[in-house]
Amino acid sequence: MTAGNVRILLVEDTLPLARAYQEYLAGEPYDILHVARGEDAIRAVEEEVPAAVILDLQLPDMNGIEVLKHIHARGLPCAVVVVTANGSVNVAVAAMREGAVDFLVKPFTAERLIYTLRNAIEQRRLSRIVETYQTEIDRGEYHGFIGSSLAMQAVYRTIDSAATSRATIFICGESGTGKEICAEAIHRQSPRRDRAFVALNCAAIPHELIESEIFGHVKGAYTGAVGGREGAAARADGGTLFLDEICEMPLDLQVKLLRFIQTGTFTKVGGSELEKVDVRFVCATNRDPLREVEEGRFREDLYYRLHVIPIHMPPLREREDDVLRLAEHFLLQFSKEEGRRFRSFAPAARAAIALYDWPGNVRQLQNVIRNVVVLNDGEVVERGMLPEPLSAAETGGSLHRSAGQPIHDARRAARPHVPPQLQVGQAGREVGAVIRPLAVIEREAIETALEAADGNVPRAAAMLDISPSTIYRKISRWEEDGQGKSAAG
Repeated sequence: MTAGNVRILLVEDTLPLARAYQEYLAGEPYDILHVARGEDAIRAVEEEVPAAVILDLQLPDMNGIEVLKHIHARGLPCAVVVVTANGSVNVAVAAMREGAVDFLVKPFTAERLIYTLRNAIEQRRLSRIVETYQTEIDRGEYHGFIGSSLAMQAVYRTIDSAATSRATIFICGESGTGKEICAEAIHRQSPRRDRAFVALNCAAIPHELIESEIFGHVKGAYTGAVGGREGAAARADGGTLFLDEICEMPLDLQVKLLRFIQTGTFTKVGGSELEKVDVRFVCATNRDPLREVEEGRFREDLYYRLHVIPIHMPPLREREDDVLRLAEHFLLQFSKEEGRRFRSFAPAARAAIALYDWPGNVRQLQNVIRNVVVLNDGEVVERGMLPEPLSAAETGGSLHRSAGQPIHDARRAARPHVPPQLQVGQAGREVGAVIRPLAVIEREAIETALEAADGNVPRAAAMLDISPSTIYRKISRWEEDGQGKSAAG
């Protein structure tokens, strides 16, 4: 194959026609492989996937549709142009249904073949770009996560890259951000997905029992140990061991954990036999691990042993529109579980949810939506159904407040200025009103919302009950038309 040329597979059993098609394409940057049978075509696409296939439907050993079905079923990334002597619509429809990009009816000219093939290759190239964007760049769901914000896309990509490795992963983030879901996603994306995922919360286990929980114990190891017990390390053999809240682990046990990570071996509590396991380590904390090291609560050598691939779980307030998508997901889920009729949020409720800072992150959002569903019923969630402080929130500003600032003061400070209403005459006409272009009023409304939201476009969009993309589009148009100059000016 010539360097830089595109590989094309020509499937045609009539040798003169095959030679003619090759002559038609002689001036194009293609390397053409010709086969005459369906079996040979299937073997060829399996050995090296071509950019495109020119496929005759009448083959000596099978119908060309069978070759097309094989390519489609395997999801092979090649464009298929079918060639048939039958110009019926039914044949074309059947071919397109099985994944063909286009079709040609014999006889056809060189120009028709050239342009059909060019278009098919370009169409497939664009389709692959879209598929890549949807599966790797704009994923709305991923192994238990829900969210398409840029912050979460970065998390997904890190998991994709790190999951296949044996390297230890250290997950940091506030409480309720989904650190355990992240650990499970790493396991499910890894080659260990068919083995055990064992999670252990170091903060939920009494210090005197945590060593036994990790390494197990033998009979009589301590009072109450009436029998032997396997620990998390043995249960996770071949799989993943997730140590949540790792900074809560006692210092004396941190020494043993370090040795276990370095050697892959451990001894049960009260035992003497050395056991060896193959474990992938993932750990998490809601604290600042470096500060824990500096203050002597976490061993520095253990930190550097664990902190190989860090993943930061973003708080919900930094995840753009994910909060609304999550709220809608939880609303439908909990409504089904509780036998309620809720299906959506009223604009004021959506605005309150979007503006709130969610210090408890996704876990707090879950609790709020569960509260709404259990205590109310209806098809639409109104703002008054939300618990405090969301039910009393002004939709015109953020509920963010500084330390010690009463939340009602924060709401008042965030409330946008609303000009006094114009007087209305008896006939309904505004007295002394000045009629202004709608575009000017629209821009002022958007600028007011952006100012109230401290420049946060998703929050401003929630206030105005429009899509954030609408605001981005408007801003781009204003910058093109007037270099960002205010419409009011």
